Amino acid sequence: MTIHQLSETLINQIAAGEVIERPASAAKELIENAIDAGASRIEIATAGGGKALLRVTDNGIGMSPHDLALAVKRHCTSKINDSLDDVRTLGFRGEALPSIGSVARLTIQSRTNDAPEGSQISVLGGRVEPVRPTPANRGTVVEVRDLFFATPARLKFMKSEKAEAAAITEVVRRMAIAFPAIRFVLSGPDRSTLELAATGDDRLARIAQVLGKDFRDNAIEIDAEREGVRLTGFAGVPTFNRGNSLQQFAFVNGRPVQDKLIWSALRGAYAETIPGGRYPVAVLEIGIDPELVDVNVHPAKSDVRFRDPGLVRGLIVGAIRQALARDGDRAATTGAAGLMRAFRPEPFRPPAATAAAAGWSAAASPYRPLDMQPAESGFAEMRQAGFDIGIEPSARAEQMPALDPGPERAPAQAPAAERYPLGAARAQLHANYIVAQTEDGLVIVDQHAAHERLVFETMRNALHSRPVPAQTLLIPEIVDLPEDDCDRLIAQADNLARLGLGIERFGPGAIAVRETPAMLGEMDAAGLVRQLADELAEWDTASGLASRLEYLAATMACHGSVRSGRRMRPEEMNALLRQMEATPGSGQCNHGRPTYIELKLADIERLFGRS
Repeated sequence: MTIHQLSETLINQIAAGEVIERPASAAKELIENAIDAGASRIEIATAGGGKALLRVTDNGIGMSPHDLALAVKRHCTSKINDSLDDVRTLGFRGEALPSIGSVARLTIQSRTNDAPEGSQISVLGGRVEPVRPTPANRGTVVEVRDLFFATPARLKFMKSEKAEAAAITEVVRRMAIAFPAIRFVLSGPDRSTLELAATGDDRLARIAQVLGKDFRDNAIEIDAEREGVRLTGFAGVPTFNRGNSLQQFAFVNGRPVQDKLIWSALRGAYAETIPGGRYPVAVLEIGIDPELVDVNVHPAKSDVRFRDPGLVRGLIVGAIRQALARDGDRAATTGAAGLMRAFRPEPFRPPAATAAAAGWSAAASPYRPLDMQPAESGFAEMRQAGFDIGIEPSARAEQMPALDPGPERAPAQAPAAERYPLGAARAQLHANYIVAQTEDGLVIVDQHAAHERLVFETMRNALHSRPVPAQTLLIPEIVDLPEDDCDRLIAQADNLARLGLGIERFGPGAIAVRETPAMLGEMDAAGLVRQLADELAEWDTASGLASRLEYLAATMACHGSVRSGRRMRPEEMNALLRQMEATPGSGQCNHGRPTYIELKLADIERLFGRS
């Protein structure tokens, strides 16, 4: 066997397999070239999901006949000279056009601003035709037909036309977010037209075009800098989340990237604020010295490598957490929208007894009965008015974890409470949901989720400051456990003591619980200890536990918070609302579920057709 050099066409086809994986890859490369050419308008047309036709038209600076001839040769570029240490353009490798030309029918028309006419060059399956003059507008038109016709094996791995068209749409969306000053138009017989008008410097307006106006209403601005690295963009409030990561966008010096470090940092920033299986919505732009980031990791240029990854990760996590602490404790507007949809105005059918007394016939009534239950309220005047609202005396309520209600508020002071962000408690529904009135609407609070967050934040603070106050049990509770579980628990006894849980060894296979956190009141100490033992066994590490102590605090908070079905007095409900307002992260429970939903007065009036 002898060694021989491959032909130029075969070399280009091999390169095409790395650079051009699918029609969306070709679209990305061509759009990047148009942006580098200074275009303010880019139009993309597709057919057959981009396999039959992909045409990108721009109004950039254009190319001369000489540049056009070089553009279809490998490693010819206007972007860099002798070094990859200072890449400031999207394209720089000089591989896209020759790679596309080697596997498709490629035609390029271009004209510079000062040229009397345009030029055209064609590449058919790697065969380059001479440059010839042609009528053309200023800018460049790149047309790709029959992608992969020269490599039929690649066509077998293409997805459906619909899937390939969707992938191109996603590329355009990402490019549009990165460059809001450019007008993008995506059209073709295989899709509905997508037109994104230029928004200039208003990045949020462009993001709203792509992600929808809901993002604008639920976004928090990010602007932070550390050691020369700047992070800007917008992050959604935790309650505004999605079932996949398709609405997470990251850019490095304007380049759309799919970087594992950035996604990991984003997950870390939203830890304990979003439920498992849900994803935050965010658009992040990292500005960094080009010498501190390597964009030449992969031919597709979607991966990058930072010289100091710890700095970048710390900046992302810290900036987003700071922004969430500043402005993230609010319900997503989509919660109110869902609440609006849940209300369906329907004719009211009175109870059977009332209908019979009035002489109505239930069989003849066209009205469908409503599934209604009486609301529970802490205000006695409703009962005095003759409404049977099913309230049991508060003395029946079980022991409640400490919620300091402060001095009882007189009725005349009630309107002042409405000026608080979460308003004044007006009722409790189904012994689980607190209804509060604000100045411009109402708020519905999940009492268990809200108090769980308050307890967790108190315990988390105890890990870094003074221990949680503990209450000594009159009779220690003995919990039988396997000897290994007992060993793990005793090894962490000091850490658990900081959280208010005092334990001792009680023989080889038992743990004695002598103290529990005072703030949790009466609780299932045995159940808590068994769950903690299970979690310690799962982690099976001593060094990694320090980073998991907050998870232990969250577990203890869940065990001792106000339970669903707990009836609360008005002053207790108001105390809970005031503590929520003063606690960071109270908009979500430890598992990431929302703790309250806000409905504006204007929304309520629309329900009744008053506006």
